Amino acid sequence: MENWRYMMSIIKKTALLLLLMPMQLLAQNKPLSLDDILQRIEQNNLLLQTYALKAESYTYKARAATAWMAPMVGAGTFMTPYPGQKVMDEKDKGSIMLQLEQDIPNPSKLNAQKRYIASKGDVELAGRGIAMNTFKAQAKSLYYNWIVATQRIQVLKENDKIMQMMKKIEQIRYPYNQSQLSGVFRAGAKIEENQNMIRMQEGEIAKARAWLNSLMNLPGNQPLQIDSAYVPRFIPEATLDTALLATQRKDIVQMEQNIRSMKLGIGAMQAQARPDFKLRFDHMSPLGGMMPKAYSVMGMISIPIAPWASKMYKSEVKAMDYEIKAMEKQRSGMLQESQGMLYGMQYEIQSMQKRLAAMEDKIVPALKRTLDADFANYQENKLQINAVIGSWEALTMMQANVLDEKMKLYQMIVDYEKELYR
Repeated sequence: MENWRYMMSIIKKTALLLLLMPMQLLAQNKPLSLDDILQRIEQNNLLLQTYALKAESYTYKARAATAWMAPMVGAGTFMTPYPGQKVMDEKDKGSIMLQLEQDIPNPSKLNAQKRYIASKGDVELAGRGIAMNTFKAQAKSLYYNWIVATQRIQVLKENDKIMQMMKKIEQIRYPYNQSQLSGVFRAGAKIEENQNMIRMQEGEIAKARAWLNSLMNLPGNQPLQIDSAYVPRFIPEATLDTALLATQRKDIVQMEQNIRSMKLGIGAMQAQARPDFKLRFDHMSPLGGMMPKAYSVMGMISIPIAPWASKMYKSEVKAMDYEIKAMEKQRSGMLQESQGMLYGMQYEIQSMQKRLAAMEDKIVPALKRTLDADFANYQENKLQINAVIGSWEALTMMQANVLDEKMKLYQMIVDYEKELYR
């Protein structure tokens, strides 16, 4: 009885495992949407992770900026006569001297330098946004290229069926002298040409899969499926004023962080006008037995406002101020140029959409009807195969042109979004 229960338990576990295995396989082969891929790139891409690490390094550098110099300790003799000199009094024997010295920097200087160094971490994080925008554009291009390549394969396979049928008809008619052998050869050549086009598109898909995997920090040969039914949509920005672009464009955000960092750098330079301090303590133990022990305490302060010392930081402040003004001008120019470029890209995309709609809704259907009519006449032996192949080539070429234009449209959308969030 116990053996029976044990065997039933094993059977149940095996059945459950077999039921779960297809679910796991389905989960592994589940198509990834574009948003899923972009999210994985943001989380796993190694190059993006370097920016956070660099920013963290500036956090520790900023902490180091508030450190003091190590104290200096010295020991030696003080007013000790050279050997062979005649000593008239006990006090002329000199002393053993112990010296302690500590530089005390101005706290306002240290804090200003700390803020300046810490601001460089914000610049690095802004740089991450630029890199992520670039990776997003690259991933979108690969994703859309994969979609279009899949559509090309579907079209080529449909056209291959027609050519395969014509080749069979030619082979059947040839023994009865109703067709020529050249027709069979030409149809075979077109079929092989079509197969080569399919192989080329499969290579494009393999390349897109490998690159997308690398962006997600996965092996290039990792299995990956996408949502090939996805259709990119163009949503033009309602208003393209410079204030909106200043908040969206990552390069402008980074430039603003650079300007902020340089302003803090000016503050750190201006803090150089404040004095530093030094404390020195000397202890003397006389070599003569009748002399008392003595000490010396001295406090010192720097005078950075002296003309020969202030020249350095004053000139540096002026140089950085001019550089900030140049960057502000550059920022305004970039925003103005980007605004005009984006409006131009909007009109170009909308024009492309109209041309593509005309090709898909009017030209391709007309060529399909032409091919259908010619093929019907060909089946009734009213038309030679060369005329049908001509119609087939015209349709195939137009369908290829439509997909070429579609890929151009998708790339224009990618470029528009990249420019909008550059």
